[in-house]
Amino acid sequence: MNQRISRSLGLVAVLYFTANFSAQTSVKDTIPKENKIDEVIVIGYGTQKKSNVTGAIASIKASDIENIPAGKPEQVLQGRAAGVSVVTNSGQPGAAATVRVRGITSFGAGSNSPLWVVDGIVVDNIGWLNQSDIESMEVLKDGASSAIYGVSAAKGVILVTTKKGKKGKLSLSYNGFYGFSNTSKKLDLLDATQYAKIINEGFVNDGQAPRYANPESFGRGTNWQDAIFGTGEKSSHEVSITGGNEKSTYYTSFGYFDQTGIVMSDISYYKRINARFNSTHKVTDFLTLGQTFAYTHTKSQGISANEEFGGPLASAVNLDPTTPVVVTDWSMVDPSGYTNPYIIRDENGNPYGISRYVNQEMTNPRAFRHIQQGNYSWSDDFVGNVFAELKFLKSFTFKTSLNGKKSYWGSRTFAPKYYLSPNFSNTSFNSLNKVDENKFEWSMENTLTYQNKFGDHNLSVLIGQGVYRYNISGGASLTYTNLPVDNWQDASFNFNIPQDDITATGWDGIQTRKASYFGRIIYDYADKYLFTGTIRRDGSSKFATKEHWGTFPAMSLGWNVHKENFWPENKVINNLKLRGGYGVLGNDEMENFRFASFMVSGSNYTTAGNNIIIGYAPSTLENPNLKWEETSQLNIAADLKLFNNFTLTADWYRKKTSDILRQVNIPGYVGVPNLPWANVGDMENTGLELELGYKKNWEDFTISVNGNFATIKNKVLRLEDDIDYFNLASFQTMGAVSRVAVGQPYGSFYGFTYGGVFQNQAQVDSYVNANGTKLLPNAKPGDFIWQDNNGDGKIDDNDKVNLGSSIPKYTFGLTVNLNYKNFDFMMFAQGQAGNKIFQGLRRLDMLDANYQTRVLDRWTGEGSTNDNPRITRSDTNLNYSRMSNYYLQKGDYVRLKIIQLGYTLPQDVTSRFGMSKVRLYVTGENVFTFTKYTGYDPEIAGRNNSEQDIIGVDRAYYPQARTFLLGANIQF
Repeated sequence: MNQRISRSLGLVAVLYFTANFSAQTSVKDTIPKENKIDEVIVIGYGTQKKSNVTGAIASIKASDIENIPAGKPEQVLQGRAAGVSVVTNSGQPGAAATVRVRGITSFGAGSNSPLWVVDGIVVDNIGWLNQSDIESMEVLKDGASSAIYGVSAAKGVILVTTKKGKKGKLSLSYNGFYGFSNTSKKLDLLDATQYAKIINEGFVNDGQAPRYANPESFGRGTNWQDAIFGTGEKSSHEVSITGGNEKSTYYTSFGYFDQTGIVMSDISYYKRINARFNSTHKVTDFLTLGQTFAYTHTKSQGISANEEFGGPLASAVNLDPTTPVVVTDWSMVDPSGYTNPYIIRDENGNPYGISRYVNQEMTNPRAFRHIQQGNYSWSDDFVGNVFAELKFLKSFTFKTSLNGKKSYWGSRTFAPKYYLSPNFSNTSFNSLNKVDENKFEWSMENTLTYQNKFGDHNLSVLIGQGVYRYNISGGASLTYTNLPVDNWQDASFNFNIPQDDITATGWDGIQTRKASYFGRIIYDYADKYLFTGTIRRDGSSKFATKEHWGTFPAMSLGWNVHKENFWPENKVINNLKLRGGYGVLGNDEMENFRFASFMVSGSNYTTAGNNIIIGYAPSTLENPNLKWEETSQLNIAADLKLFNNFTLTADWYRKKTSDILRQVNIPGYVGVPNLPWANVGDMENTGLELELGYKKNWEDFTISVNGNFATIKNKVLRLEDDIDYFNLASFQTMGAVSRVAVGQPYGSFYGFTYGGVFQNQAQVDSYVNANGTKLLPNAKPGDFIWQDNNGDGKIDDNDKVNLGSSIPKYTFGLTVNLNYKNFDFMMFAQGQAGNKIFQGLRRLDMLDANYQTRVLDRWTGEGSTNDNPRITRSDTNLNYSRMSNYYLQKGDYVRLKIIQLGYTLPQDVTSRFGMSKVRLYVTGENVFTFTKYTGYDPEIAGRNNSEQDIIGVDRAYYPQARTFLLGANIQF
């Protein structure tokens, strides 16, 4: 493997040499060589010169992200660091992103999210953070750099540093934008005439009479997508104030963000208010005090973002186009379906259309919107810390910090009486519900650092200790029913209603306690030979006494080859650093006390006198040997500077997780309600990461290009002893569509394959096994030819095979920055390749659900097609109801994520108004997406699931919006 890496690096160097040898050497660097300052990046509990870093750390600075109009701060990482996958969970305003560092590490969704550390505070997410407050983001990707965070670091660590004050006069800055959004794509669905013909064909093919006498009479009918998609708005306003003197510095900011969705914007929105205050005070030459504090309030409402069971998106895809949005012509509908008094009507008193054939959870989106109005979720987050830093004996620094996060969140929902369809109604009583929850988490950390230089020897030693308390939480829910109102505006908890109409519940969380001891040595000799050694010991209340503690060591080495005397100064390879490291990390992401069995009620029994006795029984089987997952990671890398203006970083890694935590299957006769937990399973990720950069400055013109490319290969190595796989994602009546199987990537699609379509009866009759028995006795011409993959002479579940991976094999990003005089231009593109997407947009259990226009290429006779089966309602050959490669499409895409053009007013103009800088810009987001995927959006994060990491299943994904913005940056 090392030889292959060396050859790859050599090939890259040769290619760049060949392509760029003619670079104009007379052009000067952006910074004269003698004035260049080595960049300093943040590492765990400290900083380090980038040239001496031995781990795999990606650094994103404020200048890289400050002009990106993202709704959530984690989204700005997308495409900017090799090996870091960022997939937006949906295009819904306020939607978070799924972030994965070097692939999927464990089997649970919570076990794959990286550790977020903001100004030294460990938090569960950064959705509350204002993007403009970020000074830098460092991604610790490998074991050597992440090991300082021990048991929480197996999924990678992302360090976020917020802006601090600077000495000098008070400086005021404003950054704001406003723009509009719309959908970049709609599905090609059948219109009413096409739909009626296809439905008729299904009846006829099954030997029945057609339903519709005159399909052409429907015309184009209702386009339900037009009924839900509209224009969204997006705006942001941020003000920051910074300043200070020799003793104290401060940074204060205020922000407001408001976005409405492109799908029914009055019930799809996100609003956020931010405030931050950071300060540092140098009390004496040896004592420094400081604090950070942030407050965030959000209010939002959303629709089902990736759910086939109801919601506006799924309904728009599946509802028949023969049903009108609003009934104004009674001759087009059956009046008997509109007699219910709680039917929803528009402002003119006309009832919203109700489909006669597509029901269950599918409803008229416009009517659904009415019963959702006024509902919302909210949150308040307070995050901050205070610290003291004491320097003594010249080389020692002691720092103590107290960190905390207090969160409040909840929802308010009013459900009126309504009738949307025979299967979706509430005609008994209205209800008003509110949920209030809270959580407090705090930690205290103390570190002692020794840093000194002895001639050419540089030494830094860190020892530290920390205590952590998580999930100090609770909540309550209150519901009032039968309120004397009929709309959400008048609903209130101030009504005096009978006690029987009031329901209240409450709960408390289970606190998690952790304690840690850690240490690190960083040493270099003459900036040439580099060493970092780390060890951390963590204890957690999640495990039994004998498994409380885990130890996580790491070591990395580096060699700045270009600083050796034998290295000749040349114009091809200016700098060369070789580095490698190995570290062991941990993961304890599961609920508390899963090692134990508790007595729980519910096992009741009846005596001879019919008296009910409350019975108690064990909740599960105990496992006192339950312990941490461990992830070991090897990283080998090289950093190069080429032709004075090119940079190249190449990392190869192997990451293996052992003893993965998972619930295991046990026989039902054991008699416990919950499955026990155990350490069962191993999984491995390997990959190659490349980051390329180029920067030049020609007097008034500057160009900067940065690209990254990463490969990843995931493989499940072991599951519990008696199984080879377990099912992952399921889809409607089809059952499992993906699974976790030994020898395959996590979440691989699994099903049947077809080898074309039967063109005539002779083909059906001749498709037999060695005994002459028909393999598909229920097939007819036009049906799929299901393949006998295992060759046993029959078609059954044993013929299912691996159909491809939901995990992209390749991810990439490209950023281009151009500056000419006062003009600046930025373009950012990203994408992925090598994965499959399961397109599950149509409800299989609804025979009358609408189709995509792909169905027009169905089999209609011999020679018509060999790709799409005939239309049938009985589906005796299981053409549509079997999981097969028919439902899978390539997930490859390249997206022009951002394009921006800005202009900075001349200094002599702005100075007249007391401003130091005025920059105006126009931005386009998600402008173009190049893909062959036929769904709304190929960037599919999947369905949120706390137990499993399910990706690549499209159940009616809320597409990301195409947005155009006008903005301004103003500094005083």
